[in-house]
Amino acid sequence: MTTTSLTGQVLHPSDAGYDEARSVWNAMVDRRPALIVRCGTVTDVVNAVRHARERDLEIGVRCGGHSVLGLAVPADGLMIDLTPMGGVTVDPGTRRARVQGGALLGALDRAAQRFGLATTAGNVSHTGVGGLTLGGGMGWLARRYGLSCDNVVSYEVVTADGAVVTASRTEHPELFWGLRGGGGNFGIVTSFEFQLHEVGTRALLASYLFDPADGAAVLEGWRELSAAAPREATYQATVGADGVDVGFVWVGDPERGRRLTRELAGLGRARRETVRELSYLELQTIDDAVDGHHFRRYWKGLYLDRLPAEAAAALVERGGGAEALRPAMSLQAYGGAIQDVPDDDAAYGQRGTLFELVAAARWDDPAEDADRMAAARTAVAPLTPYSSGMYLNTLSDEGAAGVRRAFPAAKLARLAALKRTWDPANVFHLNQNIAPA
Repeated sequence: MTTTSLTGQVLHPSDAGYDEARSVWNAMVDRRPALIVRCGTVTDVVNAVRHARERDLEIGVRCGGHSVLGLAVPADGLMIDLTPMGGVTVDPGTRRARVQGGALLGALDRAAQRFGLATTAGNVSHTGVGGLTLGGGMGWLARRYGLSCDNVVSYEVVTADGAVVTASRTEHPELFWGLRGGGGNFGIVTSFEFQLHEVGTRALLASYLFDPADGAAVLEGWRELSAAAPREATYQATVGADGVDVGFVWVGDPERGRRLTRELAGLGRARRETVRELSYLELQTIDDAVDGHHFRRYWKGLYLDRLPAEAAAALVERGGGAEALRPAMSLQAYGGAIQDVPDDDAAYGQRGTLFELVAAARWDDPAEDADRMAAARTAVAPLTPYSSGMYLNTLSDEGAAGVRRAFPAAKLARLAALKRTWDPANVFHLNQNIAPA
């Protein structure tokens, strides 16, 4: 491949900008690709795939770079960097958005909110649209409008043999099915077409912090409030060193959402109460700093299908041990429109989930790596008996066992057959990999 065949940049290890381009969200990742291609066009992506295959180079694909394992960065391989392809165009008449494969969630949110529109996107604006959506895509609108993948109308895909195809309900429908929650196994998506929804521009955030001693009882009460919540509300909880923080996010008229705060206030004597009106764009960036780059990170996630008293107590305990090492534990409610989608409509495999649980560790000192990772595993272990499966986007180092927990057996077999059709050599394996049948 020559640089004259590309409108983007080709970076070798000795080039200026190489180290910046290979740096991703998790500072633990420090691998050095043989070549980084910063793709500006679909043709660049095609050429990069063909170049890698001709030279037997392992391929990694970067959108936002938020994989906790840093799967975008192949050691001595070819990293296809889609970040120059970050454009978003919105048609307010049809309520559709065309999103390039390297776009970040913030770009999608900003473009759609000019017209009071949005679609389900994650909670951190510097996450890549591609990685989030291909794994399913949870966000504050999911209970109302379904997951990110439920809102995709079509995909433009570069395949393992360098072809460019469109996948939709009418074109390559089986590939369309697999891309809706099956991860990055089947090709490189260079463009997404999303359905948008009229959500306005306002939101409400409610948060109540309780002492750890009251935490288990508070979580049980919060669980019951979540079960009865309208779809505009997504209940969330965080358990950390300062206590148990429970509340909800409401997208829409804040006054309607305020009615729910009286119930939360009735759960006990909160040390701190926060009820805040904000714009939808502010909501979508509120966690950007705490989930920013340059930290060392590890997480463990589970899908919970129930949250009995014993599970609530285990959450508050967070595995025990030294407080400084314990991870933050977060819960986010599912249900609503997520469960409305017929199970066989998409590859995504966990429609019956009650809550998503994530134990997230963040630190600076490499000497703490082993202890931090062990503490996260210990914190999650007691919750496993209440788990219905795992979310593809929060898998970390579980490998094939984690993939098997993300999909029912019949769906996994169907995905393996689809992989055999579109990528029989498993060219795209730096992902939560589904091997060809």
